[in-house]
Amino acid sequence: MRPFALSRSNHVVLSAWEWFETPAARFDSSAGLAGLQGVRANVVPGTIAAETGLPAREASDYWYRTILEAPFAGQLIFEGLATLCEIWIDGDKRAESRSMFQPVAIDVDLARGAEIALAFRALGPQLAAAPKRSRWRPAMIAPNGLRHFRTTALGSMPGWCPPGRPVGPTRPVRMIARGGHAVSELDIAALDIRPSTDGEDGLLSVSLELKAGVSVPRMVSLQCGERSVELETGRTGRFEGEIRIARVRKWFPHTHGDPALYPVSLEIEGTRLDLGRTGFREITVDRGPDGKGFGLVINGVPVFCRGANWTNADIRALPCSREAYAPWLRLAREAGMNMLRVPGVSVYESPAFFDLCDEMGILVWQDMMFANFDYPQGDPAFLAAVGEEATAFLSANRLAPSLAVLCGGSEVFQQAAMLGQPLAAWGGPVFDTVLPEVLARLRPDVPYVPNSPSGGALPFLTNEGVSHYYGVGAYMRPLEDARRAEVRFATESLAFANIPEERSLFRAGIPPIPHHPEWKRGVPRDAGASWDFDDVRDHYLEALFRVSAMHLRRDDPERFLALSRAVVADVMETTFSEWRRPGSPTRGALVWFLQDLAPGAGWGVIGSDGNPKSAWYALKRAFRPLHLGITDEGVNGLNFHVVNDWPAPVVARLAFTAWRDGDVAVVHGARDLALEAHDAVTIPAFAMLEQFFDLTCAYRFGPPGHQVLHASLTDAATGEVLAEAFHRPDRTVFPRESIGLTARAVLKEGRWILDIASQRFGHFVQILPDRGRPDDNWFHLAPGSTRRIELLGLDGQVPAGEVRALNARETVTFAG
Repeated sequence: MRPFALSRSNHVVLSAWEWFETPAARFDSSAGLAGLQGVRANVVPGTIAAETGLPAREASDYWYRTILEAPFAGQLIFEGLATLCEIWIDGDKRAESRSMFQPVAIDVDLARGAEIALAFRALGPQLAAAPKRSRWRPAMIAPNGLRHFRTTALGSMPGWCPPGRPVGPTRPVRMIARGGHAVSELDIAALDIRPSTDGEDGLLSVSLELKAGVSVPRMVSLQCGERSVELETGRTGRFEGEIRIARVRKWFPHTHGDPALYPVSLEIEGTRLDLGRTGFREITVDRGPDGKGFGLVINGVPVFCRGANWTNADIRALPCSREAYAPWLRLAREAGMNMLRVPGVSVYESPAFFDLCDEMGILVWQDMMFANFDYPQGDPAFLAAVGEEATAFLSANRLAPSLAVLCGGSEVFQQAAMLGQPLAAWGGPVFDTVLPEVLARLRPDVPYVPNSPSGGALPFLTNEGVSHYYGVGAYMRPLEDARRAEVRFATESLAFANIPEERSLFRAGIPPIPHHPEWKRGVPRDAGASWDFDDVRDHYLEALFRVSAMHLRRDDPERFLALSRAVVADVMETTFSEWRRPGSPTRGALVWFLQDLAPGAGWGVIGSDGNPKSAWYALKRAFRPLHLGITDEGVNGLNFHVVNDWPAPVVARLAFTAWRDGDVAVVHGARDLALEAHDAVTIPAFAMLEQFFDLTCAYRFGPPGHQVLHASLTDAATGEVLAEAFHRPDRTVFPRESIGLTARAVLKEGRWILDIASQRFGHFVQILPDRGRPDDNWFHLAPGSTRRIELLGLDGQVPAGEVRALNARETVTFAG
């Protein structure tokens, strides 16, 4: 195993393979493949499911084989083998891997025509023979024997994940040639490199040790940005040094500043080894005044972490390239997400994932791949494998500033506590000793959390430590519960069966009939539950919009789908406005999931086809660095919350108008604001009025005086609208009527802009383009106002489509 991921410019990836399916244990050597007809693999790295479109069979072995076209001397690196794999070279078994999370390295000297074969042994028989006894058995992941094997839970979670455990070389197979007379990365025994900060300066320290027998070079230097330093020789073969960059540009998440990066490289007697890029930042944990909270402070700036749980770029293939990750990460960044969590039910992503997160300024909450099970923590071999797994992951991502939290895993403590185990059974040496020791050795700049959730008297309590919050969501609590629960930091929250846009359903061949069996196939549910997440969404549809989900689904499915898309957008935007207000104890919340695992109404806020859903657009508004939110304080009226995450001050005007009957202004208030960088303020609406007006309809002295309130934040100098927010004291859906809705597509400076206007209040305006997508959707329109929406992803095509609103009788069309 290599100690560090160095430049891969001199690596050759072995991608031309053929594969064979055989009965389990039929062949105990690659020699038996000689008479078989193989299938040419189209993609390596990849999986059998990616090749065939079907899950690998549990009772089959799968062999991969390639023949070298030229002699090779150096090292073969197998970066990821799922899951039980033997490595055969010219008929000899040279290594065995029992973890898809650990790379395997083999030194070789091979002639032209040498055969390299990988035997992926059937996991089914091994699972059947695994020890059965455990202190608890999780319902979510099956079978229980999986706890003995270091593989992903993906494919083993009935109810919300497509079935089929991955089989195949899920990461590249690389050939690294020896460097001849020059010192190469194969000559490096250990490399420890650490970025840190010292006040306003950045420090990059390095310790390099060469293998025994390697000729000691006369000069080794470290470069970082435009700075360079020659390393000092301590003892033979060991070099150390440090670069100080005065007034370094610090790395921030993109919502709070610039994710500044510096290239890093080593030069050994003229041979340059590229180490990638790094950023300089300091992360501390703020526990709050009562010591029970959890919040990240980056470079001295408190950061409200918002985003989603990452699933995978493609659950069948488990791709690991920049090209596979980039579209999803771009959408996360565009939505204002500054954190993604890689949960313990998934896989470790490759360094390319962290490279992109570094560049885009997206923090990563990284779970180790442990979830729910009672793992064999009394087995010394298991503990040793865990240490090697953590070392491999952290070594490959030594320089990544985006790695913000390392967590022991997902719901292990919670599962133990919920199934009646005592406090002493929740943790264990994996979480208490092995993982924190490896982290302290390799990434001491990264905070450690033993498990998600954890931190309270019971691990799943929301008002202490780190929690999974589903009060609003799966537990169908009222929206007020988001405040009552006193959430400190939710690494999971707000799970709904989010309905894809019409075009996504059509592409997937899913009938827009919510009771159809094909529809239900894409709706997640907890194993053993009598309800699914369609039912959760329907609960809020009835509670907030006051319609009958059952009757709408039957009598007007198109209206049902439109209202269902709207209600999840409403719930998400309202909840995050609550959590982001200055007086909230919440310091972060991540939605469960970013992207769907399969077509349908899954948890993802982005469909499996890459098309954003209504929830994504709502989060984009809720996650804005310059945010305007409204909370209903009952008899105390409305509060306006203005949050400025930007590193620059803002001078603006806050104004609001309450409207009756869709277009009659009944009360108005305004105030000038000056916010410093990273500042926030709460302003009661009553403080902006000269006389009493029942803005929340709490006093009930008569019929409501208004139905909707619109607030805006405009730049004091230019009048540009910086942020908007709406409040409806009664969320009952407006009846459909003519609201004077219009839409016009205009080409301006090479960009297609859609001007949408309405004479009366427009309730959840929906844009349905034939191609491309809007940069905002499922928004409200103030009476007499116009929104300018850019149409993205047209690739030179002319736009066309429709615009609707929940309360509009008319549907308007647009064309370029």
